Amino acid sequence: MTLNRKRTGAAVVGCLAGLSLVLTACGDDGDDGGAATGGDDEGNGDCADYEKYTETYGDLDGTTVTVYSSIVTPEDQPHIDSWVPFEECTGIDVVGEFSKEFEAQLIVRVQSGSAPDIAYMPQPGLLQTVVRDTDAVVPAPAGVEANVDEFFGEDWRGYGSVDGTLYAAPLGANVKSFVWYSPSAFSEAGYEVPETWDDMIALSDQIVADGGKPWCAGIGSGDATGWPATDWMEDVMLREHGPDVYDQWYTHEIPFNSPEVADVLERVGSILKNEDYVNGGLGGVQSIASTTFQDGGLPIIDGNCFMHRQASFYQANWPEGTTVAEDGDVFAFYFPTITEEFGRPLLGGAEFVAAFDDRPEVQAVQEFLSSPEWANEKAKVSGPGWLSANTGLDISLLESPIDQLSAELFQDPEAVFRFDASDLMPGEVGAGTFWTEMTNWIANDKDNQAVLDAIESSWP
Repeated sequence: MTLNRKRTGAAVVGCLAGLSLVLTACGDDGDDGGAATGGDDEGNGDCADYEKYTETYGDLDGTTVTVYSSIVTPEDQPHIDSWVPFEECTGIDVVGEFSKEFEAQLIVRVQSGSAPDIAYMPQPGLLQTVVRDTDAVVPAPAGVEANVDEFFGEDWRGYGSVDGTLYAAPLGANVKSFVWYSPSAFSEAGYEVPETWDDMIALSDQIVADGGKPWCAGIGSGDATGWPATDWMEDVMLREHGPDVYDQWYTHEIPFNSPEVADVLERVGSILKNEDYVNGGLGGVQSIASTTFQDGGLPIIDGNCFMHRQASFYQANWPEGTTVAEDGDVFAFYFPTITEEFGRPLLGGAEFVAAFDDRPEVQAVQEFLSSPEWANEKAKVSGPGWLSANTGLDISLLESPIDQLSAELFQDPEAVFRFDASDLMPGEVGAGTFWTEMTNWIANDKDNQAVLDAIESSWP
């Protein structure tokens, strides 16, 4: 599941929190230094990177583009700030509308004729649904296609496409293939960061032999309880059977109770259901189900466990004053590979920018949001916890060492990226039985085969 949905704990929560923020573009007074000439003196002072938009799309001064998103306060403000230089240099007014009811309201708005100009889609599955059910999404313009091909690559293009047509470029992204640990605790105990799965298991056994608990975990998340366990399945599927089988799994070309999926569940269970390994500082295996994902890794701080598999965005959950750095209180290492055959698999999530209108100003904004200029501007105004898979992103602009490491992984030519499978599966499964049955597997010690059979029987 993607970052925005997981951090709220459910796909749609709360009441409408729409917020319309109009950012005034410079140059509206018609002076020679305004947006139309790209000579803003009170903005960023240099509009050279933005001249291409007026050259391609014509005079954009005085136009307005609405952007609808599930990204709400306080995370909405950096997005608003990231648009400002573009607004000042093009004269486009970008109006942000931010709502916790985004997923419920988007299709309603489209069908009622009040679609936004642009929407940030939090999952490829939602993009596919809106494209196919409404026929209202506009194919991406040539500038977006060029940016996706140059700065994102084939995998990302596929996630933003429906039936072979590119509709949306990626926006922000997160990396899930991380194991959090304490560098100081590792150093004091003489442990080294594992580079392979076998190394990680050997380290876990050594920690047990030394009298410790190697792992801590929590899968609690309100109505969405269970999603962290699905991330374990996804990461291990990529490493044990590779990206091709991973794709067959989420598209149901192989059944959910196939031998390949059974292998993965057994391997995940060798850690999460191993009483010797878990749940450091929190209890036994069953405590994983009752522990929230926010609290799941905190025993690392107290020395009650040594490792916690969780995404890059988990950095926001460490207590105030915790130093997140390679030589700090906590850091993370890449979730190790099982076999070299499948390269360096990378599991993650992202939002995608889709448009419902092809006016020149809308296409200009859509192209800007797919560009390195936007990614770098967003990095300047964002704190820890944000990054992009755009290879034009200047990694040095990212504030957090974990974000920098994540961006390096995204830009690694050997990385094999796959989107969170539960977000790509039908809702009845990906945000339904996959969550609930993984919870039953932990909380009630439900049999492996029974868990897989139950999920398979729910596939529409």
